Amino acid sequence: MKTKKDVVQMMETSVPDTREVVKGMGKTLVHGIGVGDLVWDNFDLFPAYDEAIAKIGIPFFQALGNHDQDYRQGGDDTSDRTFQAHYGPTYYSFNRGKAHYVVLDDVRYLGVERTYDGYITPTQLEWLAKDLQLVPKDALLIVCLHIPVHNSVKNNEDFYAVLKDFKNVHIMSGHTHFNKNVIKNGIYEHNHGTVCGGWWTGPICGDGTPRGYGVYEVNGTDLKWYYKSTGEDRKKQLSAYVDTLTNQKRLIANVWNYDPEWKVEYFLDGKAMGALAQQDGFDPLSVKLYKGDKLPNPRPFVEPISTDHLFMAHFGPEVGKVKVVATDRFGEKFEVEVDA
Repeated sequence: MKTKKDVVQMMETSVPDTREVVKGMGKTLVHGIGVGDLVWDNFDLFPAYDEAIAKIGIPFFQALGNHDQDYRQGGDDTSDRTFQAHYGPTYYSFNRGKAHYVVLDDVRYLGVERTYDGYITPTQLEWLAKDLQLVPKDALLIVCLHIPVHNSVKNNEDFYAVLKDFKNVHIMSGHTHFNKNVIKNGIYEHNHGTVCGGWWTGPICGDGTPRGYGVYEVNGTDLKWYYKSTGEDRKKQLSAYVDTLTNQKRLIANVWNYDPEWKVEYFLDGKAMGALAQQDGFDPLSVKLYKGDKLPNPRPFVEPISTDHLFMAHFGPEVGKVKVVATDRFGEKFEVEVDA
């Protein structure tokens, strides 16, 4: 959030949506975790953010993002003063149920305004190693931080080395404003789409993922999850588009929380056609809303982002109906049907 208008949008969209999800969980113990960039360099909005979170009505833990840092006050060691004054330490751990949670600061301020990189300090890694000495190797371990580890943290090998004996690790990251799941070194990283979508200028992120958040269900040491699109039913897990080419039609499906355990199939006029081919590309709605130097308004820097969770097929012009069925790693099916 950068402006009061952004705050209003969050209050009118995300907060009631999250409240409904929490309410639907009944007596289940629930908490939230914000993985950074709570505000957009505007620290005067921290109280408004806190008010929005308070309305959700659950305990909330916070991680530091690059837009939550103090600039012009020195180096990395002084860049988190305001954040700490509001929320406490930038790295810490806690247990809830049988899960062990770790929150880290992987944003290193380089001393020049808005210049940073992804890096986990040796001090944090030493602390993490000591912290994990007290955690069983088969525990559910959930690590929350801002910048994605798998490709954007410079010393990620050192980080993975600390975790090497743990078999059930999930990383929760943000920063990118798109949704991507990556399994690396046996660790599942969930890089989340944003509550603000295209920086509060449209209903989707640059990769076509609707604005929203991840919902995680811990049962002992088991973890299940889905992506919750703001204002949409939880069964909405994909979108599909058909466009007409010269002598054929093309289907593009976007399955935003896809990972290699998912299955994505399609049907033409009710006939099963098998698996859809995965392909990198741009989500059609994202191109329509964000492509170009005048769109979107008032933040035209938002652009479509190429993603690998697109699926494509070509077929003849005679087809009238197309259905896509996506089955997640937990066996739950989601479908969408469109006119061709």
